[in-house]
Amino acid sequence: MAEVEEKKKRRIAVAVDESEESMYALSWCLRNLLSGNTEDTLILFYVKPSPPVCSSLDRTRNIFSNDVIPTMEKFTNGLTDSVMERAKMVFQHFHNIKVEKNVGSGDAGVILCTMVEKLRPDMLVMGSHGYGFIKRALLGSVSDYCAKRAKCPVVIIKRPN
Repeated sequence: MAEVEEKKKRRIAVAVDESEESMYALSWCLRNLLSGNTEDTLILFYVKPSPPVCSSLDRTRNIFSNDVIPTMEKFTNGLTDSVMERAKMVFQHFHNIKVEKNVGSGDAGVILCTMVEKLRPDMLVMGSHGYGFIKRALLGSVSDYCAKRAKCPVVIIKRPN
């Protein structure tokens, strides 16, 4: 008599941001990695932009008003809510999946790798913008950074043209 293989509980992290590429990677992950196993957990990672470091004086040597920092925080919190709502629209049809949401702030590659170390997912799934060599060299690539430094396997999903 064949033994029934027990399904392993997997924790799969997906990096999401404002881009279509990240939402495509989330959708790909749901269709190809998480479909059907009720024991799996989807971990959403979002890294909001750091508030700009600036002097309290503007170019005309006038002091910025006290509401600049709260206004920037309100903007980034709104951005976080927007990204998580878009992600929810992608995974809402997968009722059997547990979802954890994690938000960090700072350099995306560094924060994502820190989240991976802390939460120990079985893998990290992320989208790729598909930048060419020159653009990637100038702008950097979060997916390249994570592929080299994350303490788990990294799956990079390129959106079809």
